Amino acid sequence: MNIVVCLKQVPGTTQVKIDPETNTLIRQGIENIINPFDTYAIEEGVRLKERFGGKVTAVSMGPPQAEAALREAISLGADEGVLLSDPAFAGADTWATSHTLSVAIRRLGQYDLIVCGRQTLDGDTGQVGPQLAEMLALPFVAYVSQIEKIADGAMRVRRMVEDGYEVMESPLPALITVVKEINTPRLPSLRGLARSKSATIPVWGVKELDMNPSLVGLSGSFTRVIRIFSPQRVGRGEIFQGELENQVDCLIGRLKDNGLV
Repeated sequence: MNIVVCLKQVPGTTQVKIDPETNTLIRQGIENIINPFDTYAIEEGVRLKERFGGKVTAVSMGPPQAEAALREAISLGADEGVLLSDPAFAGADTWATSHTLSVAIRRLGQYDLIVCGRQTLDGDTGQVGPQLAEMLALPFVAYVSQIEKIADGAMRVRRMVEDGYEVMESPLPALITVVKEINTPRLPSLRGLARSKSATIPVWGVKELDMNPSLVGLSGSFTRVIRIFSPQRVGRGEIFQGELENQVDCLIGRLKDNGLV
């Protein structure tokens, strides 16, 4: 069973800064980690390989330093990693990112399942998984919390919903996004760490993928960030004391004074 896991390297802190010129995150000088939801995708891919055989290929699109995330994925049990990195990819929105990933995955050849985390910490949109499935014309199931069965070219999974879960069946190949309830990610083994250090990580750019530069990165994006800013927090509280009836009258009066009622 050939499994592709898509992962992203994200800032490992909430104290991030924004470039005022490009309105993008400043990633230099801060710790980067594998997106937490993607660690569950890696673990599930490795577990499926252990059950059914085959291989796990980790794919990530990002700057050169994202190679570290792929090496970590290999230390956790992935067999190989591919980095999609090119200055032309910079500034990509979710559509351009999904498009680039779809081209790369087609180049990988045959696969049975693509596994993604439900969303990333930095973008937090949850759009790349379903967009990628659409571009690859694959069945898609979101919020998967358990893979119950894989047999005869199909899978049965549980997906989380607000009031419980749904059981769904889908033919393979397919794409799923997973939630943290699906497993507990393992720690890297010594053998995995040694293998990750010696692994060769190919880097594919516009040339290797034979892509039109106008369809990637910022030029290929349908959405653009016009402005990013931190909201000014102006908090002011007031405590009403006395009888409950008087407190209610004071509250209503204050709301009217501020034009809220």
